[in-house]
Amino acid sequence: MSEQKTKFASDTSGRSIKDWAVALIVLLIGLTVAHLGVTLFLLSALGTDTFTVFIQGLSVVFGLTVGTVHVIVLCILMVVMLLTTKGYVKPGTVVCAFCGGPIIDFFTWLFGGYINGDASMIVRVASMLIGCVILAAGMSVVINSNAGTGPNDLVAVILSDKIEKVEFRWVRVGCDLFFVVLGFFLGGTVGVGTIVAVCLTGPLVQFWLPITKKLVNAVGVY
Repeated sequence: MSEQKTKFASDTSGRSIKDWAVALIVLLIGLTVAHLGVTLFLLSALGTDTFTVFIQGLSVVFGLTVGTVHVIVLCILMVVMLLTTKGYVKPGTVVCAFCGGPIIDFFTWLFGGYINGDASMIVRVASMLIGCVILAAGMSVVINSNAGTGPNDLVAVILSDKIEKVEFRWVRVGCDLFFVVLGFFLGGTVGVGTIVAVCLTGPLVQFWLPITKKLVNAVGVY
């Protein structure tokens, strides 16, 4: 951890069309990596990710499908953040909101026959843990692209900038724990993998951030 805490808000108004194209390509690469991790985590059948627990709970309360609630919540978050913050909601935020599902569907089709609830426990646990690591790496690339990140992930990013003395990892853990507890009481499903995700995601993202920042800067994204 460097002496100065990482700040995530950035002014990208001076970017050219070419710069934005490069940044969005980097974001899509990171998004694909992140959702490979999400898929491996979900295929382990050891628990859903933290935000999905919250979405499941809302779907139970309102009697809507998980997919419908997911889109509604992400849209609400985007609008609220766009109106109340500056420098966070960008074109990539929209990309993250609507491209994640198809990417997960593709990787599920690719690996679902090998990793599932019927696989050995060793395979399932390995898939869950590796999925968390890959998810965090991809998320750090998305953040470092400075092109925007998913609305649900922006919650921790914005709070981390606002709460001066608390590192991102702990802000992220707090946000994940909030989503899990609230989602559970609303009727969402919590598994061992969910608890692992709460404990690992924030620290792993912070571990990857300085590493992937060098890679992202190397291709001309600032």
